[in-house]
Amino acid sequence: YHSKVHGKLRFSLKFAQLMALLVSLTCTILAQQPPETTAAPYNASAFRVGEHLSYNVSFAQFVSAAHIELFVAARGTFFSREAIQLRGHVETVGVVNAALFAVNNDYVTYIDPATGLPFRAQQVVREAGRTSEASVDYNQPAGTDAIPPKLRTGDFPGTYDLLSALYRVRAMPLAEGSAYSISVRNEGELLEAQVRVTGRETIKTNVGSFSTIVTRVDVKGSRDSNIRAYFSDDQWHVPVLLTLKHSAGLIRAELAASELAAPARTVQATRPVAPPSRILPADPTIATESPARSGVQNSERPGGDATETPPDLPFKVGEQLSYQVYLGAGAQLVGSITLTVRARGRYFNRDGLFLTATAQTTGAGARVFPVTDQIRSYVEPHTLLPFRSELNLSEGKHRTNLNYNLDQDRGSAIAEGHDRIDIPVGTHDLISLIYAIRTFDLSPPKRNAISILATARPRTLYITSLRRETIKVGAQNIPAVLLSLTTDDTQSDKMQLRIWVGDDSRHLPLRITAATEFGPARADLTIAPVPPQ
Repeated sequence: YHSKVHGKLRFSLKFAQLMALLVSLTCTILAQQPPETTAAPYNASAFRVGEHLSYNVSFAQFVSAAHIELFVAARGTFFSREAIQLRGHVETVGVVNAALFAVNNDYVTYIDPATGLPFRAQQVVREAGRTSEASVDYNQPAGTDAIPPKLRTGDFPGTYDLLSALYRVRAMPLAEGSAYSISVRNEGELLEAQVRVTGRETIKTNVGSFSTIVTRVDVKGSRDSNIRAYFSDDQWHVPVLLTLKHSAGLIRAELAASELAAPARTVQATRPVAPPSRILPADPTIATESPARSGVQNSERPGGDATETPPDLPFKVGEQLSYQVYLGAGAQLVGSITLTVRARGRYFNRDGLFLTATAQTTGAGARVFPVTDQIRSYVEPHTLLPFRSELNLSEGKHRTNLNYNLDQDRGSAIAEGHDRIDIPVGTHDLISLIYAIRTFDLSPPKRNAISILATARPRTLYITSLRRETIKVGAQNIPAVLLSLTTDDTQSDKMQLRIWVGDDSRHLPLRITAATEFGPARADLTIAPVPPQ
């Protein structure tokens, strides 16, 4: 019984992964016409170099189960032929990643600009602590002779891989009432499906409202046939939403950010370009993983990072900080915290940075006090002041679900279904304050003060730089500045909140301590081992 349930859940999450990439349903596109008819229409403008799409995937009760990024990275000469380079990334997060299904995959595909057909695909698959890399050379009529024989690890004539399939279907007219036969080969498995355009519908997302073309997708041999894919009703057919009603719960992949970077210069690539992989930041002792775009060098990414975050900020889009939480003086691991700078794009009709925080207890900690907290913050890129804050908190028997819209000019925060809250102009939320602190002058004995919205009412938070000291995190001794965080409450230091930040321009939070009802708690930043010299 356990094996059966695990198998069904694994299939569900595996399918969610492919859905979240929005590419498992599309491949060789042939209108439902006799075989002797002309080739399916092809709109080359669907491939906009610099287009970057980010998606949030929800699964059953998990509001944020995974995130996806799709990127038209460059156009130039690859493997001695004209090509467009597509990149994709899918990663499960939070409880789903920790307890159900850990996925962290990267995809790179090279396609013929004239036809949309792929001639080479590479992928890095990281699941359950294992990493595997694979590459496939596709035997397309225009490109077989240009690919060196030693690169031919597999031949699938006339077929598409996951990434090229999505963009090829976007290049179709998607006329109402039309239907398309679909097949896609991935990891040796051939999926066949039918996509039928059923109508139009307005879809509201964090990026805005879209008039969409609604399609129904039926996958041959699958019980999960209740699939809907929604594409923007314009020449680009941007995937806005995809849903699947599965027995394990509803899966939704929703557009969370969209941006179009400056066009890339022509790239000359005469040898294989390695698939993206995790890279460490400038300080090799700090593991700030990039969930989406790490491993992609600026020479291959249109515009680099300059257009994503203002140059004076001490962090970049893609930075992910992971913490292990301990209770008491011992080494008993009770939970984890993850802080991520997700993306920069259009949110609620304005330019913003998308920040997230997740926290959960595990093992003995979950048995004593189960916690599953998810917080999202959308902030103005230059001031880091939030204009939207979303809290989904589950702590013991307590539940909090609040979405705030903050008007920093008029000094107000309005929660959906609640009254207006007066706030000082320049008020931060629980996530943005962490990133704002990193921009401060923290030289001891400096004292800073900011206003924060702590779920129900604003408070003044005082950040006092106490002293410089070297702390040991993991196996590394790191210079740090000790900060004391207090409020304007009667018991100003009730939580005894202390933060050690790196004594450099990035001010990475290295350690956080606090007093809880269960005793002193400590969260340490995950440290990467220093490679041998």
